[in-house]
Amino acid sequence: MEIRAPRGMQDILPDATGRWQWVEARMRDLARRYGCREIRTPVVEHTEVFQRGVGAGTDIVDKEMYTFADRGGRSVTLRAEGTAPVVRAVLEHNLAATPPVRVYYICPIFRYDRPQAGRYRQHTQFGAEVIGSAEPGADAEVLSLAVRLVETLGLRDVDVRLSSVGDAVCRPHYEEVLRAYYAPRLPELCDDCRRRFETAPMRLLDCKREHDREVAAGAPRILDYLCDPCRQHFAGVRAHLDAMGIAYTVDPLIVRGLNYYARTAFEAVSGGLGAQNAVFGGGRYDGLAEQMGGPPTPGVGFGMGIERLLIVLEAGGAAVPAERGIDVFVATAGTGSPHALAIADRLRTRGLSVMTDVMGRALRSQMRQADRAGAAWVLLLGEDEVNRGVAILREMATGAQVEVPLERVTDDVPARIRSAGGPRPDGAGVAR
Repeated sequence: MEIRAPRGMQDILPDATGRWQWVEARMRDLARRYGCREIRTPVVEHTEVFQRGVGAGTDIVDKEMYTFADRGGRSVTLRAEGTAPVVRAVLEHNLAATPPVRVYYICPIFRYDRPQAGRYRQHTQFGAEVIGSAEPGADAEVLSLAVRLVETLGLRDVDVRLSSVGDAVCRPHYEEVLRAYYAPRLPELCDDCRRRFETAPMRLLDCKREHDREVAAGAPRILDYLCDPCRQHFAGVRAHLDAMGIAYTVDPLIVRGLNYYARTAFEAVSGGLGAQNAVFGGGRYDGLAEQMGGPPTPGVGFGMGIERLLIVLEAGGAAVPAERGIDVFVATAGTGSPHALAIADRLRTRGLSVMTDVMGRALRSQMRQADRAGAAWVLLLGEDEVNRGVAILREMATGAQVEVPLERVTDDVPARIRSAGGPRPDGAGVAR
């Protein structure tokens, strides 16, 4: 039997990783400018982290988690979402003793779901969290990070949608009103909606089935049932976003798929993904720390799937550079071969990316290999050149070449390449 990657889990091959590195570098840079530091949590957590954090009645906990028993009989789960593990780490290490905690992460997420465009059973998520502040300014700052990131990446057709899902004071009453609206309509709803009616009634508003969306369009609106503190908080978030010039649409049908959200909820959508059109989403989760056994600790954050983001960027025509080619390929013939690795090694210590032949190929084949590798320059070491104590440095784009003394290769080659405008920065190489 042929061994293949598990369904819904994909290999990111070398021809594609340059695009990933370019996007991730901009994520890290922008997060740094917002004062966020990176946090890395284990890929496996005790199952209770998600059961207590994400909550019963959610698709993640009920249907999608990769859960198994370790050798000690303890139930553990592959990381099913990013926020609950971060809050667990903040509580365990008492990071919130000096709030706010500003962190970001880039990590794999595992969910057993039906694979489709932009949704995989293993995907990579970028997320950022501000933990310790209950102020609406924290919500606006987190959302602005996500918005400025997609703008930095060249994405323009993203619709940011904003709402409030209330809190433990006002939401229970709204849920009863919602159940009263849906009760006579249950027979016409899908199985998932009927299941959520008791455990998570607000999730009925988020159903993707066309008929159920039509039913949701006539449902009571959460914004009409907010308590005064929630209403004031939502107004504060909007005031901060307005001051920053961040455009958004108030959409009371935003729910999000996790039980820990309170007050602010937001998402951004793009038309290039069909049903799975969310580019990022997040919100406030003030009760999450208490659900996980910690003291009251407010927080707000967002998550963004990188696979989905790359699809949207490509569909929108945003310029995502491919992996850059190498700086120098050392090509050899005859007695030049023994010198190649030594010269390549010395040039690498000077900061250049260098390849040489390790297949015993003829010079013509080596030149084709240099072209496929996107080499900007080739350093030719033929038998005649070695006998004369020189190498030939050729610029691939123009064909211009110059002789370089072998004893000065380590100094002269980097100097000539830099004077010609290289080495090239990440993302400036040839498209694969």
